[in-house]
Amino acid sequence: MKNKLRLASLAVVLSVGYSYLNNVQAQTQGWGEGAKLEDTEVVVEKDRVIELPQAARNFEKFRIDPPVSGDRNVRYRFADYRLPEQDIELQMRVLTIKQDELTKLYGNYLKAGIGNYASLYLKGYFHNKRSETSDIGAEVSHIGSGRGPVDKSNSAVANSAISLHGERYMQGFTAGGKLNYGRDKYYFYGYEPALEGDQEVDKDSIRQVFNRISAEGFLHNHSSDAPFQYKADVQFRYLNDRYDMSESNLALKLRSEYGIDEASAFKVDADLSFLSQKDSVTVGRNFVKLNAAYERQLSAFRLTLGAKVAYTGDTINDARKFNIYPMVRLGVEPIEGNLLLYAGLGGDLERVTLYQLTQENPWLAPEAQVADINKGLEIYGGMQANIANYVQLNARVAYQNFRNLYFYNNSLLDPAKFELLYDDGVTNVLNFYTEASFNYSDEFRLGVKADYNSYNMSSLEQPFHRPELMASIYGTYNFYDKILFNSELYYIGSSYGQDTLPDGATVLRETDTIVDLNVKADYRFTNNFTVFLMANNLFGKKYERFVNYPGKSINLIGGVTYSF
Repeated sequence: MKNKLRLASLAVVLSVGYSYLNNVQAQTQGWGEGAKLEDTEVVVEKDRVIELPQAARNFEKFRIDPPVSGDRNVRYRFADYRLPEQDIELQMRVLTIKQDELTKLYGNYLKAGIGNYASLYLKGYFHNKRSETSDIGAEVSHIGSGRGPVDKSNSAVANSAISLHGERYMQGFTAGGKLNYGRDKYYFYGYEPALEGDQEVDKDSIRQVFNRISAEGFLHNHSSDAPFQYKADVQFRYLNDRYDMSESNLALKLRSEYGIDEASAFKVDADLSFLSQKDSVTVGRNFVKLNAAYERQLSAFRLTLGAKVAYTGDTINDARKFNIYPMVRLGVEPIEGNLLLYAGLGGDLERVTLYQLTQENPWLAPEAQVADINKGLEIYGGMQANIANYVQLNARVAYQNFRNLYFYNNSLLDPAKFELLYDDGVTNVLNFYTEASFNYSDEFRLGVKADYNSYNMSSLEQPFHRPELMASIYGTYNFYDKILFNSELYYIGSSYGQDTLPDGATVLRETDTIVDLNVKADYRFTNNFTVFLMANNLFGKKYERFVNYPGKSINLIGGVTYSF
């Protein structure tokens, strides 16, 4: 079988070869008539053995080669697809960060309360809310008692006020102003109690009413980074009472500082006051004060050198009109931002007005002789400390010399009224002041302060109605923004006044030492509504701060506050 296959294969090869040769020859010679086949002898050898390699066995039925990869230029097209403007119900929720909402501000509130002694408490505060350009507000208040500690309504009191204020923030400076009106009603109830059968005191004859008007305008650039910082202020105050007394005062103030460099500055301050006081006569009291100082920072030390020049138009007690005071102060900060020690010497001329005095003691007699306080020389030293940003300490000691330092004393003509007295010559005062406070966030605050003055008089028997020691301990506690407590335990040392006897003789009389406690509590029902309770003089004693003028016993006022 194998031989037959070999022979068949050889025959096929020979036939193909023969056909190829004939084809070549025909192409060369053509198939014309002269073309003839020549005789040829073909020899077939059977001795040659043809061997084929063994074929590899492939059991795969089909095999497809992978396509050949080639370089292709791929072009991308980006289409801007937009959703139609209609609500589409998405099947997935996209999580986003919620923006912090601004805390709602309650810039306005109304308070109303009532208490014993037929007391009425009303207060309103109105203010614009968040604004980057202006600050506008108004305030009204009325606090009064229909009865007092002596003879019921004969010792009543009422204080009413209304005020407007506003500021405008502009590029580089701020301008603003204030307008106030107040009405204060008191009674001269410091008279001797009426004996049995005597005629009662006419209430209208002991009534005193003060009307106060104040207008102020200011301009400053404290919000800018300019090297020259200033604040200019113009103020007008007017006061009158029921006894034809009046006082008008036009005051101008300038506070300025020029920063020479980061370590030094030059300061200039000026005060002018043009005052007219009218009683039975008219008195003009002009006042001028100018002070200039140079400040220099030298490492941990800060040095201030300057002088004050002041003028007063007073003539009472041979007042010195022109005054020059040195200004020397040296401060050292061994622990930056936490401890400051300082010492210096200087003096000052302090403006005194009836507007101020009648707020301090409303039972002044007519024809009051008012004079500016001349602090001729003061030597002082002190420290300020900040411990762990929670505790602040402040202490100061000073030796001072005063001329025309005023004192209150009962009038010889009417012991229910007070006159102003002045010590002839110089009054020496040794002063100690200290204050410490602890603040923990906005929740808890506790503080204590004390002011001690030792007086060395030239001619007066005592420093009338000026106590040596005044101290207080105060605290606030905020319980979860729900309950707010305020309290104050205060101490006022005794002082002296003069009492007039029926025969005209005068005797010294010591006032009470006052130790008392005031407490106030607010309970917030909602952000809008709060109830409050104020308790004054919890120890319930009718202390005499001024001779013949006992104060109220325990005084309670409760009410509600509405914020909006």
